[in-house]
Amino acid sequence: MTSPKTVLITGTSSGIGLAAALGAARSGWTTIATMRDTGKAQTLLKAAAENGVADRIQVKRLDVVDPASIAACLDEVIAEHGRLDALVNNAGAATVGTIEQMDLDDVRSAMEVNFFGVVATTRAALPHLRAAQGRVITVTSVGGVLGQPFNEAYCAAKFAVEGFMESLAPVAATVGVDVTVVEPGAVASEFVTNLGLDVPALLAAAGPYAPALEAYIARTQQAFGAAQSPAEAAAPIIDALTADHPAFRIQTSAWARDFVATTLADLDGSAVQDLTGTWVR
Repeated sequence: MTSPKTVLITGTSSGIGLAAALGAARSGWTTIATMRDTGKAQTLLKAAAENGVADRIQVKRLDVVDPASIAACLDEVIAEHGRLDALVNNAGAATVGTIEQMDLDDVRSAMEVNFFGVVATTRAALPHLRAAQGRVITVTSVGGVLGQPFNEAYCAAKFAVEGFMESLAPVAATVGVDVTVVEPGAVASEFVTNLGLDVPALLAAAGPYAPALEAYIARTQQAFGAAQSPAEAAAPIIDALTADHPAFRIQTSAWARDFVATTLADLDGSAVQDLTGTWVR
């Protein structure tokens, strides 16, 4: 009897990661649902029980900015399951602010979580994925294709992930590993709530950038009012897990496809500047 395929998903305590873990388990995968703080696993475990997939979901600790944590988690997975067929890089953290007013340590932190964490986890998983002829699926963002105001650090990290994965994809393919990036737009999840933004305090501290920031926040709050659910955003991840040959770049909605098309067809950059310029005026 063939063993069930095994997928490791990072950042599964809420949002897209939680929904992806449930979706993978429903599709028959042995799902290693990882998170930095396993004390936050109750929401996932309750949902797994309600969906009848608790026996297919195993929670493990993994902190993407800690190489020892990544190695320990992977060692446990291979020891317990004998294989790793797919990695879903989902863990991430948003950062709002403009560079003149940001501490460089905050910029470095955004890069550590959103870029270097992806690199480190992918690097550690690749020998096992090669052995299984598996795949890497990375949740980036439409912000990894089109830069957005007051998201300089976040978008820089996501752009870096897109470039890293686009460069890795043809190389990984030569050893039997598929590489895919999934680009959500606005998603109604704790990802935004967890920022804990104090909007009045942000505006009070914004100085000359206050009018632009106020316009950006108003526009963004409106966008998130019509956001996808985490389950809707996670569905393309499950499609990429199960497809024979997944595409390299997948958007999670028609809106996201139209949005990234702005820059993918924008040879001189003017269309993007015209678009995002309206967000701060």
